[in-house]
Amino acid sequence: MALQISATTPEHPALLLELPWHLPLERWPEAYLVPLPRGISRHVVRYARAGDEVIAVKELAERPALREYELLRDLDRLGIPAVDPLAVLTGRTDDDGAPLESVLVTRHLSGSQPYRSMFETTMRPATMHRLMDALAVLLVRLHLAGFAWGDCSLSNTLFRRDAGAYAAYLVDAETGDLHPRLSDGQREYDLDLARVNISGELLDLEASGALHPSVDPIEFGTEICARYGRLWQELTRTSVYPAGKYHYIERRIRRLNDLGFDVAEMQIEHSSNGDSVTFVPKVVDAGHHQRQLLRLTGLDTEENQARRLLSDLESWMATQDDYAPGDPLAARPEVLAHRWVRDVFRPTVREVPRELRGAMDAAEIYHELLEHRWYLSEHAQHDIGLETAVADYIRNILPTARESLRPTTAE
Repeated sequence: MALQISATTPEHPALLLELPWHLPLERWPEAYLVPLPRGISRHVVRYARAGDEVIAVKELAERPALREYELLRDLDRLGIPAVDPLAVLTGRTDDDGAPLESVLVTRHLSGSQPYRSMFETTMRPATMHRLMDALAVLLVRLHLAGFAWGDCSLSNTLFRRDAGAYAAYLVDAETGDLHPRLSDGQREYDLDLARVNISGELLDLEASGALHPSVDPIEFGTEICARYGRLWQELTRTSVYPAGKYHYIERRIRRLNDLGFDVAEMQIEHSSNGDSVTFVPKVVDAGHHQRQLLRLTGLDTEENQARRLLSDLESWMATQDDYAPGDPLAARPEVLAHRWVRDVFRPTVREVPRELRGAMDAAEIYHELLEHRWYLSEHAQHDIGLETAVADYIRNILPTARESLRPTTAE
């Protein structure tokens, strides 16, 4: 069988043909590879360069490769945080014509790290809790979309910095299934697997001396279920309010917005005697602040980054002479937002030298600068201004953090 490439965009097949598909992945020459940290996988995985892109290449049998490729495409259409599928290659043979396994090609998630590389130095429990929060949010989002993961674990997740917290991305969809709706049993099965897998991974870290001594692996594995349960309850519970108290419904929706979710569809029913109103969120979509920031500015960021940037944008707009909410002659929010991007956000980020940015994207850099401004202002007991904060951050913070900001080289 001849080599066959199924790709999501027309430009990728030509770039992929330059790679040595006649060799098993474990024998690829170093000249093709990119030294990035890799997590544990049941399959051989390598990072390589295709044109200007860094790709992840996973070797597996043809049927699961095609299935995972389609599942990742489905997750992409649903807006779920997962690696981007680029192509699947079948019909590989070596120089002697012997068959080789198929490969799944995904785009490397810039700025992300597998959990093991994050534990190269002992991670503080507070940081581990932020990882658990990110993983709980990812699992809730998958279940809301009807996706049963079947193998939720730290190993099958990549983590990306998100304004002091983390955003979690699904890496391995091989064991997943997509349904119109998940039953409670399907969700509980996923949760039980997550608890067992995470406890096992943390026990492994404990045995290697990479786990903080105050962390109990079993308790921490159980905690992911508790965090998931609290979020799922808030997003899906039925509320009963007194008739006429419609502002209670608005307050519930605002609380969901604060958690980063939009209510795309709801069900409201009056009781037979008219004394109460029942409110049920029917469709809940994640990314409330992401969508709001993207609509206003065109910036595509993580959810916590978007929340922080929106706060700074609103504060800045309040200082503008042509900002007058409700005045039809005043500048529209979109106009002011694009002015903020042009005059504040981009010039500020450009002040940070590229060689000192490490794996941080523009939104994370801006968040770090806002944090530093707050810290210096608290110390000085007055607002020191963004320009002064940027200069101090570049002079005193980035040089000492330079090594930690660089991606870790895989062993």
